[in-house]
Amino acid sequence: MANAVTNSGAAELVAYDDAMSRYQPVLGLETHVELGTGSKMFCSCSTAFGAAPNTQVCPVCLALPGSLPVVNATAVESAIRLGLALDCSIAPWGRFARKNYFYPDMPKNYQISQYDEPICVDGHLDVTVDTPDGPRGFRVEIERVHMEEDTGKTSHVGGATGRIHGAQYSIVDYNRAGIPLLEIVTRPIEHTGDLAPLVARAYVSELRDLVRSLGVSDVRMEEGSLRCDVNVSLMPEGAAEWGTRSETKNVNSLRSVERAVRYEISRQAGRLDAGQRVVQETRHFQENSGSTVSGRSKEEAQDYRYFPDPDLVPVAPSAEWVEELRAALPERPSAVRRRIQAEWGLSDDELRDLVNADAIGLVTATVAAGAPSDDARKWWLNELSRRATETEVELAALAITPAQVARVIALVAEGVLTNKLARQVVDGVLAGEGEPDAVVEARGLKVVSDDSALGAAVDAAIAGNPDVAEKIRGGKTAAAGALVGAVMKATRGQADAGRARLLILERLGVEG
Repeated sequence: MANAVTNSGAAELVAYDDAMSRYQPVLGLETHVELGTGSKMFCSCSTAFGAAPNTQVCPVCLALPGSLPVVNATAVESAIRLGLALDCSIAPWGRFARKNYFYPDMPKNYQISQYDEPICVDGHLDVTVDTPDGPRGFRVEIERVHMEEDTGKTSHVGGATGRIHGAQYSIVDYNRAGIPLLEIVTRPIEHTGDLAPLVARAYVSELRDLVRSLGVSDVRMEEGSLRCDVNVSLMPEGAAEWGTRSETKNVNSLRSVERAVRYEISRQAGRLDAGQRVVQETRHFQENSGSTVSGRSKEEAQDYRYFPDPDLVPVAPSAEWVEELRAALPERPSAVRRRIQAEWGLSDDELRDLVNADAIGLVTATVAAGAPSDDARKWWLNELSRRATETEVELAALAITPAQVARVIALVAEGVLTNKLARQVVDGVLAGEGEPDAVVEARGLKVVSDDSALGAAVDAAIAGNPDVAEKIRGGKTAAAGALVGAVMKATRGQADAGRARLLILERLGVEG
């Protein structure tokens, strides 16, 4: 087998470029979005993240005898809005079904979902991938968007991997069971070539931005409110039929989506080159190694024994309501990017930096709060991105709002703060010390600019550096920088550097 590499004793992998020389990948992406409703899909239990296990449950989501589900109207509206944003057709009538299975993450041993009558069908989402030859566009066809309820969270305790194999026991938290969920299913994505991992990542990223713009979910992948099942199959060059697919479950970051596709291509190519077959199965992504491991054989639809749920009435949105929702849709993220690039005069590289940092919404909100676009962009991409990296959180998860960043920028523009002092104010806001103005007052961070306050520091700097003072008197005014530095040190960086320099020159009888 040509150019094979071994992955820590696992099955042989084929180098990615070598695999792409002989095989064509076919992708399928099933993305699950937890909706940001206040209550669950079929009951009034809270959906707040982070509550103590099994405290947000009731007879309905625990499936106790005699309890009956009621559809969450806001969840239906959210599904329609997302379908419209994806250019889907909205079904005028549809039913919920029971999806039966034996896993313990649903107390009633079935999940309420939509099967043969989804609420949204036949849409698409356009994405762009950067290549050495410039941007390249792809249209990802959407087969369906359907509503369902999320499952509980199962944890396997006592094993080395966190999986059921080798665990001593398992526990289930049913707080998540019943949270409204939308599943967005693509049609097979072909003809991506070696860009397949990037197309997958770009699609999930664009979908996340679209969902966020609609305000129907916070789409925080680290909290599980957006998860992606990545389907990959390979077909030899020139073949007419797709290969057997694998499904890597619950991939929860954009980087991991890309890595999962890349690994599966190399793994499946290795099996095919060795004359082995690819098994249709679910797999689990390993963050530490970038690999996938076998989970279980993949069920087909008939294995779930779907049938219409007799406890729920059909969903039948009127055409008038659908058109009202269509008319109220916000500007699409792709249109927002084109608009702000033109309005702010950004180069393609500058726009790409904003997109890659997931900062467009934050910068836009900061500009809306009164900050110049250049300053807003610099603060979010530089200082705040560094803080996010240091604390290992997403940029939007930092404990500072666009309005607060805009106020810090304004204080610098007003001369109240220097950039150095402004960074200390940001520290205070992030530490929970209050609004920027309150941090300035509490920490005593205002710039010292009046002559009476600066005079003593200037006199001390001159007295403490007589050689430098003599050079300045001799005409070497550039040496004033050393005395300005001494003044800044004495005032803990709060002196107005420009005013301090003028006072130094005045004291030494030199014109500025």
